[in-house]
Amino acid sequence: MRPSLINSLLTFAATVALTSVSFGQPPAKATNSDVVVYGGTSGGVIAAVQAKRMGHSVVIVCPDTHLGGLSSGGLGWTDTGNKSVIGGLARDFYHRVWKHYQTDAAWKWQKSDEYGNKGQGSSAIDGEHRTMWIFEPHVAENVFDELVKEYDIPVFRNEWLDRKSGVTKTGGRISSIRMLSGRSCSGKMFIDATYEGDLLATAEVDYHVGRESRAQYGEDWNGVQTGVLHHGHHFGVLKDPISPYVIPGDPSSGLLPRISAQPPGKFGDADKRVQAYCFRMCLTNAPKNRVPFPKPPGYDESQYELLVRVLEAGWREGFNKFDPIPNRKTDTNNHGPFSTDNIGFNYDYPEASYARRLEIIKEHEVYQQGLMHFLANSPRVPADVRAKFAEWGLAKDEFVDNGNWPHQIYVREARRMIGKYVMTENELLKKRPTPQSIGMGSYTMDSHNVQRYVTPEGYVQNEGDIGVSTRGPYEISLGSILPKQKQCENLLVPVCVSSSHIAFGSIRMEPVFMILGQSAATVASMAINEDIAVQDVDYGKLKEQLLKEGQVLTHEYTYTGKAGIDPSKLKGTVVDDGQAKLTGNWGNSSSTGTWVGREYRHDGNTADGRSTATFEAKLKPGRYEVRLAYSQNANRATNVPVIIRHADGEKTVVINQKKAPSIDNLFVSLGEFTFSADKPAVVTISNQQTDGYVIIDAIQWLAK
Repeated sequence: MRPSLINSLLTFAATVALTSVSFGQPPAKATNSDVVVYGGTSGGVIAAVQAKRMGHSVVIVCPDTHLGGLSSGGLGWTDTGNKSVIGGLARDFYHRVWKHYQTDAAWKWQKSDEYGNKGQGSSAIDGEHRTMWIFEPHVAENVFDELVKEYDIPVFRNEWLDRKSGVTKTGGRISSIRMLSGRSCSGKMFIDATYEGDLLATAEVDYHVGRESRAQYGEDWNGVQTGVLHHGHHFGVLKDPISPYVIPGDPSSGLLPRISAQPPGKFGDADKRVQAYCFRMCLTNAPKNRVPFPKPPGYDESQYELLVRVLEAGWREGFNKFDPIPNRKTDTNNHGPFSTDNIGFNYDYPEASYARRLEIIKEHEVYQQGLMHFLANSPRVPADVRAKFAEWGLAKDEFVDNGNWPHQIYVREARRMIGKYVMTENELLKKRPTPQSIGMGSYTMDSHNVQRYVTPEGYVQNEGDIGVSTRGPYEISLGSILPKQKQCENLLVPVCVSSSHIAFGSIRMEPVFMILGQSAATVASMAINEDIAVQDVDYGKLKEQLLKEGQVLTHEYTYTGKAGIDPSKLKGTVVDDGQAKLTGNWGNSSSTGTWVGREYRHDGNTADGRSTATFEAKLKPGRYEVRLAYSQNANRATNVPVIIRHADGEKTVVINQKKAPSIDNLFVSLGEFTFSADKPAVVTISNQQTDGYVIIDAIQWLAK
């Protein structure tokens, strides 16, 4: 496999940065346009298209060689959440993808009916609305290339912002930006559409890197998350704990690779660590299109010693995130306690020099390519696992100029602007209203692991992985894409938006970046027309324009069936499903039986283990009966695992939800347990290997 193209580009940029632009080269051309978009991400392309649609000249100048960012860089299994709130040009992108797959020529390695309608939540293909949400990388890139061609938008690729002195500001406004090549771009409005936020930082706009404390914005899910185990990407999923030491149980032997010796920090405190990055690989098991996993230069089997112990412990979920995209390919993402996420090796990436970012990207590439080669070839991998991985490889017809390896590393989080308004979990959970909506998100508040450390008991553990439902779509504030006016009057930031770490965990989805890119360009265009600062654009006029453009700014819920039982009227302590901490996809319903509150929820009969519901309560010390409420039906699961955490440990009770609840046709008893004041009472329900619909409704604690 030849050297990665992205590395060669970064090497070029780093060399220019270190040597300056000299050598008697002729000066690069200067451009002057109404709007300058820095960054070729999906949000950047959509922003440029919208500016052109509104009658303004626009250029895209970007370090990228390929347009589309992660959308064309391997993330074809789109994280959509509620598709009904994806409107405007974002929906048009998915419509164009749908049009591509209507032709027989699009199905080279698989017939369309063989692929079917595989997708997350509901479907990949929505024929009624003529959209397709799951796609191959090259298809997405072709759509972005067609867009800039259709709207005649100049694109200057492989152009890297001079981050030392490349931004010229006059009277609180950016007048021009200069690249390391010497190219300058002047404009009336500027949009930073990069994943890193390099333009906003160089323009001296406030930003944050890392996790804020829980206290800073009054959040439950920010800061260090020791003891929080959500998705199963941790070592607690194994039957027995794993020793982190070279000689198991012997600290003097030293730590295995890829485990931190640093203390993890105190629960809820702020830190500067960043959630893990990886490459979203496009893999295939089609023999004629498969390239065997290469052994990268610098391959070192010792880096995967911890994985060997995980496999020896019986873990066999390595294919759980080989998500199928058309033509016998996958969007392969991280899954499990040791996977493609390179935990702890990206902390300095957001603010690093181009040269240092090159080193980080290269380290991730070697780690992940080595991981796949190891799994498919090493005799240390159990034979059953090795044989299955050997059937897979890189897709020969993807990333063809980059050795079939993704050209974009998954920068899940870097800088986040501290702007006019900061989005937090409180807005996403609808605990307080969001002012001046410019679009909507709905995906789970999702953070990948941030660190891998040694517990006080002497075992290895991952920390930082969170998945908390937003309980439906939420509005995103205009102020979150605007800097404070005193810092810059003509810059918009639709990717590194002003938000807390945990709120960004939901906002950071590719459809949302497109939505915000369109809204940002609309603000820029209106500010140009009125010759005002972006912060002074009239929201009433903006809202009217966004709705005209097809953006979805609000979402109304429709409930069916009779009213539920008011939880405040029930005895004891009751926590409803609306107060539970949810991971995965839970659908709302109120169609069958009796329930507590406005509704109950179901897992869609997926049995994938990804949907969990955690009910917590603070109780006075003592003994309590714990009860579970659910709506009974013949299609329910007979084996719903319910874990009760109490003062003396934990107990798992298996519930048959086909049977009617025995207490008031509403609750079933889970048993009596003792609870203490220093630990919350916790009940967790999951859909791991269940055999029907799993229902969550409420938990009741009754003092005895």
